[in-house]
Amino acid sequence: MTIESQLMRLGLFDARVPRYTSYPTAPHFAGGVGPETFAQWIEAIPAHSEISLYLHVPFCRRLCWFCACRTQGTSSDTPVLAYAQVLKAEIALLQRHLAPGVKLSRLHWGGGTPTLLPADTMRDLAETVFNAVPLAEGGEFSVEIDPNEVDAERLDALAAAGMNRASIGVQDFDPEIQKTIGREQSYELTKEVVDMIRDRGITSLNADILYGLPFQTNTRIADSVQKLLTLNPDRVALYGYAHVPWMSRRQQMIPSDAMPTPQERLALFETARNLFVWDGYDEIGIDHFARPDDGMAKAAKAGTLRRNFQGYTDDTSPVLVGLGASSISRFPQGFAQNASGTADHTRAIRAGAFSTHRGHAFSADDRLRARIIEALMCDFQVDREEILTNHAITPDALQAMFLAAAKAFGDMVTLDESGLSIPPHARPLTRMVARAFDAYDQSKAQHSAAI
Repeated sequence: MTIESQLMRLGLFDARVPRYTSYPTAPHFAGGVGPETFAQWIEAIPAHSEISLYLHVPFCRRLCWFCACRTQGTSSDTPVLAYAQVLKAEIALLQRHLAPGVKLSRLHWGGGTPTLLPADTMRDLAETVFNAVPLAEGGEFSVEIDPNEVDAERLDALAAAGMNRASIGVQDFDPEIQKTIGREQSYELTKEVVDMIRDRGITSLNADILYGLPFQTNTRIADSVQKLLTLNPDRVALYGYAHVPWMSRRQQMIPSDAMPTPQERLALFETARNLFVWDGYDEIGIDHFARPDDGMAKAAKAGTLRRNFQGYTDDTSPVLVGLGASSISRFPQGFAQNASGTADHTRAIRAGAFSTHRGHAFSADDRLRARIIEALMCDFQVDREEILTNHAITPDALQAMFLAAAKAFGDMVTLDESGLSIPPHARPLTRMVARAFDAYDQSKAQHSAAI
């Protein structure tokens, strides 16, 4: 039996499963975690510790059709400037609840399009953040940059503010595909912006590229990857495009009959994957690649790679605070999500309260399963002794969990004295193997395709 036929038999080409950027996943968040709980969890952060901070800017000049993120279009700076003031108030509110001496291991501005902020607003916002929570020595300040929505003045402002990693979305360089997904961005423009970033001394660069797009072929994705390689990014995320027009109305603009089949999606991924590996990148988890000297590659080798809402990370801070509408925070105690709408979020902040409206407090079982799933997603293996040492589970109970997965996936997993692992030929099944350890009902959640 071929590998592809085994993958088909196990349901890879039909399954819809979580991406497991969290456990439990966001569809299982509920009420019961509100502003008071969020404040208590902030106050529990130890003095002089390090945390990560994410700022969400939910505005775009244009709404790309492929994107399913919570964003809103604006042709005016007026709502953007008003929102920046709300962020500043939220930062001040956060500072009032933080213990002394807390610093940032990571600061990330995402969206939306954070680079649509005017240069003076960027400087003001960065200054507000660092006055409240300074960047730790060796800390990282990264920003998502849209080449269509940035200029020299704004890059100067970000560089002066301390940005030391830039992230650029490429998606695909093919003009027909770009037009079909509503994101026209030429290679020439992208290269010009990358050169501008590096001219300002910012040497660390992330890039995102998609497989599974309409009209995408192996030849076309190979051409796009080769163009991307000329930009020499330190890290690349090779995400599978999630076509969910029933959830994201703007995706209804994309012709569903132009989408590749699941088998073609796997071939597209393998084409891109091979090119990155041949160019010297290390494979990171299920869909990332990094230069061997990059921090993410080092974390993968050291076994300290982690999974969060942006995908993979080398940040080991136990706390990620999300500010802005719809942002999600992770604490040792659980998850907390802000109000999704900017109006509701703004109303809460202006009233002097956090806008937390849902979340999830961890149980001991959540922590156990979250670690197993994260280990599979990051390392393709679960260390038996680590789990038994750090979680309240008996050897027999853990073995029963492992045996259930081994029964479901056969020789696509390996079970031995050290624990459970996924061999290289079975790694397209990783999210499905992870789902085998998920205790929550998946029947009502509308997840993306497994490949």
